[in-house]
Amino acid sequence: MVEFDQYLGFLAFLTILTIGFWLMIFLLTFVVPYWLTGNLMEMWKERREAKKAELEE
Repeated sequence: MVEFDQYLGFLAFLTILTIGFWLMIFLLTFVVPYWLTGNLMEMWKERREAKKAELEE
């Protein structure tokens, strides 16, 4: 028979596992693509400004 302490430990384990699962889903579907898109756009803007400055010289 499962004791009450084991039951609470199991619930805590499931809660932490579920929070970790949804955090990873959120990071992989929103945060990482947002970060990559912003980084690529910033690199593109810097290259465009460098070419523009080079042409003006």
